[in-house]
Amino acid sequence: MAEKLVVISDMWGVKKGLWITSYFGYLQQYYTIAFYDCQQLGNIDVPVSTEENIHNAFVEGGIDMAVAHLLKKEKDSCHYLAFSTGGTIAWKAALQGLPMKSLTAISPTRIRFENKKPDTSLNLIFGERDQFKPETEWMQKVGVDLQVIPNFGHQLYSDEKIIAEVCMKLLEKVTKKAI
Repeated sequence: MAEKLVVISDMWGVKKGLWITSYFGYLQQYYTIAFYDCQQLGNIDVPVSTEENIHNAFVEGGIDMAVAHLLKKEKDSCHYLAFSTGGTIAWKAALQGLPMKSLTAISPTRIRFENKKPDTSLNLIFGERDQFKPETEWMQKVGVDLQVIPNFGHQLYSDEKIIAEVCMKLLEKVTKKAI
């Protein structure tokens, strides 16, 4: 039976997420995938879908709502792949007891405000030019390492080269045999 992988979108959800199908192309053969649209998890419904309006809706309760919904929906320990706001949601849910084998979070925007790290295997990836990348002091305080990709900004997760690299690491988790 295939391992389960929960994928959580960035703040745009499926509205601007065609790139996410590339991840599924690599991973669906080896994982049973559950996908969550961030906006649906957080009950985000803004009349005008601007970046600022959506961001504010998440900050003003949408993230907490999404965490609560994720905790209700997922009961078994599995792997998580999350993007931007989705990474923040997965991180916070893990801190609240969401069973998690691993978390690969790419550009998780608001983890830099957290004081604790989840008790799971973490792969945190940021672009060198990401304005939301945590500072070195935060990494040391919380006890995490970041993989920083040179010459990329916040939305590096939509780049085909990055998609391939992230997927290869995730595939190693399920294809390598224990020796």
